[in-house]
Amino acid sequence: MREGIKGKVVLIAGGAGGIGSAAAKALAADGAIVAVADIDQIKADLLVQHIRAEGGEAKRYNVDVTRKKDMELVVSTIVADFGKLDVLINSAGVMLIRPMAEVNTEEWETTIDLNLKGTLWGIAAALPVFLRQGFGHVINLGSVHGLKVFSPGGAVHSASKFAIRALSEGLRAEMASHSIRVTSITPGAVDSGIQNKTTGTDSARILEIYTKAISPTAVARAITFAIEQPIEVDINEIVVRPTAQLL
Repeated sequence: MREGIKGKVVLIAGGAGGIGSAAAKALAADGAIVAVADIDQIKADLLVQHIRAEGGEAKRYNVDVTRKKDMELVVSTIVADFGKLDVLINSAGVMLIRPMAEVNTEEWETTIDLNLKGTLWGIAAALPVFLRQGFGHVINLGSVHGLKVFSPGGAVHSASKFAIRALSEGLRAEMASHSIRVTSITPGAVDSGIQNKTTGTDSARILEIYTKAISPTAVARAITFAIEQPIEVDINEIVVRPTAQLL
């Protein structure tokens, strides 16, 4: 077990997803107490059962990250259950790639609600706890699409991920005097299942790109690296791509 992780209470919003579940397993194996928060109760329960069978400590919490009150309730319940919250990982998200000319405003709303608002509501719920405690760590899942606009088809997705990167850096600067760390994890193509959410005209192209995707465990290793650092060290951004990826 890693001493920088052992005993930490870690909330993973979207914890039953590909990257979230990989992070949950890795952190539990290193001695963290993992709060798996997800809208998919069945997958979350199975993950918690797996972690406990491996000797780790985990508990499932129901949440829809697009609902601010849900995130507030989850955070308050976790603090009541364990007495603190050390780390928030905002890993819930979606990638819906479609040309803007198709004007699928439902997908636009879903993208902003999940990727951006979901991250904001997680921060809004956890930050007051971190400030009261005098410690805490926010980890936001971005994307290489937040470094360079993915085009064609990725304008809205990139907009949400550019926003997360800006949000993370702004929060980092504001929290620097409060001993609260902020990390942006910026993955390239990861075989997390997110590629299967794109439908319609761009689905075949996305699936082809993801034939070279890396495992979610690669991103989980980046997350554990950021968490295990001494309190005076803040890893601000980690970019994790497949070696073969151009973007």
